[in-house]
Amino acid sequence: MFAVIKTGGKQYKVKKGDILQVEKLDAEEGQNIAFNQVLLIEHEEETMIGTPFIEKALVNAEVIANFKDKKVIVFKKKRRKQYKKKRGHRQELTRIKIEEIVSDMKVSPKKKPAPVKKAEEKEKVKKQEPKAEAKLKEKKAETPIKKEAKKQAKKVIAAKPKARAVSTEKSKRKSPVGKKTGTKAAVKAKKSTINKEK
Repeated sequence: MFAVIKTGGKQYKVKKGDILQVEKLDAEEGQNIAFNQVLLIEHEEETMIGTPFIEKALVNAEVIANFKDKKVIVFKKKRRKQYKKKRGHRQELTRIKIEEIVSDMKVSPKKKPAPVKKAEEKEKVKKQEPKAEAKLKEKKAETPIKKEAKKQAKKVIAAKPKARAVSTEKSKRKSPVGKKTGTKAAVKAKKSTINKEK
């Protein structure tokens, strides 16, 4: 069983008996503290997630010591400005030990699935094989019909170009070969008929 708690603007994953360092708390050594900002609890593969925190959930801990962390150097500099600043910082921390995770989570015992025997599995596989064979037979039965349909389609496509060729030949026959068509030709024909009459 574990929980995720929030303290000092950070989140920690904790279990019973864990010792961890958190941001300084207002508590003396040996004092008990309860963290009520619990984000998540997991117990026997059942998870409860808060929105954002879980109601009626606590994590009890005991304060072991208040201490300062290692020194961190903070150095600032601006070049060509004669500006340098060096400061040291030691963060104050609290070491705690997790004693108990309290929640009203109702855990229902999980039922384990019954073990499946190998003989039963083999029988299932055998039952599935005839179905696969039947599907293959159906596919084979469908293929000759498709072949016939393709042959008929090819015949239709082959017949169409011949019809087009015939239609083009007819159009050529209708149009007089070597004779000009249009308004100029008609005017010339009229003139020639008029000249003949005279």
